[in-house]
Amino acid sequence: MIVDVAGVLFRWESRRDDWYFVPLPDEVSADIRDVPRPGRGFGSVPVEATVGSSKWRTSIFPDAARGVYVLPLKRSVREREGISDGDTVRVRLDVLDG
Repeated sequence: MIVDVAGVLFRWESRRDDWYFVPLPDEVSADIRDVPRPGRGFGSVPVEATVGSSKWRTSIFPDAARGVYVLPLKRSVREREGISDGDTVRVRLDVLDG
C-alpha cells in the first residue's frame, strides 16, 4: 500500500527528549488498521517514508489520543528538509508487509 498524505508536524515532549510526529489522516489510518499483520511492538507498522528528498525506513505508531497513526520525523530529516513544529508536511508512505 502506497499513500501520499499531508499532516501538521507536532511535538511530543517526553521526560528526556522531544519527539516530532506527522499524524496520518483518519481514513488512511483506518485503511492501515484494517490490513491483518503480525503483532509488533507498540502496534507499530513498518513503512518506507519519503519527505522531500529524504527517504528512510521506519515505523508508524498508533496514537490513542488522536485515534490515528503517526510518523516520527527525526531531526536529520527535519533539518535537511527545513521543517519545523507546526509546518504542514507532505509524506509518501510505502506501508510494508512486515
